[in-house]
Amino acid sequence: MTSPQRALIFDMDGTIVDNMAFHTKSWLAFFESRGKVIDPDAFFLDTAGRQGHEIMRSYLGEDVDHVTLNAEKEALYRELYGPHLAAVPGFDALIAKAAAAGVKLVVGTAAPNENIAFTLDGLNLRSKFDAIVGAGDVARGKPNPDVFLAGAERAGALPENCIVFEDAPLGVEAARRAGMRAVVLTTTLPASAFAEFDNVICIAANFSELDLDTLFASAPAATTI
Repeated sequence: MTSPQRALIFDMDGTIVDNMAFHTKSWLAFFESRGKVIDPDAFFLDTAGRQGHEIMRSYLGEDVDHVTLNAEKEALYRELYGPHLAAVPGFDALIAKAAAAGVKLVVGTAAPNENIAFTLDGLNLRSKFDAIVGAGDVARGKPNPDVFLAGAERAGALPENCIVFEDAPLGVEAARRAGMRAVVLTTTLPASAFAEFDNVICIAANFSELDLDTLFASAPAATTI
């Protein structure tokens, strides 16, 4: 009897790369140019993991040209973050070990294709993944589970055999709704921000603190290291 297919599903922004501060800066500048002052902490909690068009409509109204506006905002983000592009420590080693063990590797992100290319191609990571699911592939952003369920399906893995890596509460909630365990990286928020989630199996500062075998052996109960 063959073992069930296992998969690791990675959020991209704030997880593969520690870039959320640059997204926030670009959002604040975008809204400031339109006379809107946004509280950065509240904005992150409300939006991290949501798709750009969802954020635009929520903050600017249903009738805005969200395609043009989102392209403007994301171009600003890439300009700000470009000089700092780097993977979170330990990421390359973890995915290499996973691939060697036959674990499928998936990206599940709310980012548009331009940002996916900017990050994954900029770091020469695209070929490392078995599947990439972005904003253009699903109708709804996080906390809906769509992106993670699509990633699991493309990897040929059942939700219970997937582990999601996230940095934001909306993303962890999306994993919970998908029936998946989650690992939280504290690149953006402290561990206390995830205390309510019963699907979190580990909280770590970066990937170098994680052991693949231990993660798959973990039950969905919060553990902090």
